[in-house]
Amino acid sequence: MGSIGKAAVAEFVATFALVFVAAGSAVVAGPYGSGLVGMALASGFVLAVMVSVTTHISGGHVNPAVTVGVWVVGRIGTARAVVYVVAQLAGAIFGALLLRLVIPPAVWRAANLGTPLLATGVGGGKGVLTETILSFFLVYAMFGTILDERGPFAKTAGLTVGLVLAFDILAAGPLTGAAANPVRSFGPALISGTWDGWWVYWVGPVAGGVIGAVLYSYAFLRDAEPPVP
Repeated sequence: MGSIGKAAVAEFVATFALVFVAAGSAVVAGPYGSGLVGMALASGFVLAVMVSVTTHISGGHVNPAVTVGVWVVGRIGTARAVVYVVAQLAGAIFGALLLRLVIPPAVWRAANLGTPLLATGVGGGKGVLTETILSFFLVYAMFGTILDERGPFAKTAGLTVGLVLAFDILAAGPLTGAAANPVRSFGPALISGTWDGWWVYWVGPVAGGVIGAVLYSYAFLRDAEPPVP
């Protein structure tokens, strides 16, 4: 991976792109008819591209849940992990702010600027469980492609991870918004002032990220030397 400064810039830009495109696709899904499939494709495509172009610089985290999971199993140092999360938060805020500037107020307000929300009948507990499962899939896939050097798909890791986010949204988008990423919720929530159930999108993804990281690490990487910069 590159220097911590370059890595921070990579994480900032990648997270900015993710939030701008993913939240933007949620905003226009109803008014312009792209729907759930459009949200899944846009979110999956942007994550695939951003992971692909940042893996060699920062590891392609683009998600605090990924960073925390990688940190828990000792694959990244504490200082770098903190810098990554700060960069991701800043990128998410910047992406949401620009999205608010370019979309007509009536349109973004109707969709709360793409802030993920729990569907009617989905309580906080179910929401946390759903986001935990979705994030588990995402982090498990990242470990199997990016962090496991024995994996045959390292060069196409971005596509793999992007496809996971796409199927997450197709499966559970109507239930929780399928954020699978705390800052995917945080950026739009902050800029739009929509805080309903905000904690679900921190507890669930971080829990899923840690479970996915620990399971893959201890099941398949126990003999590997952990690279802690």
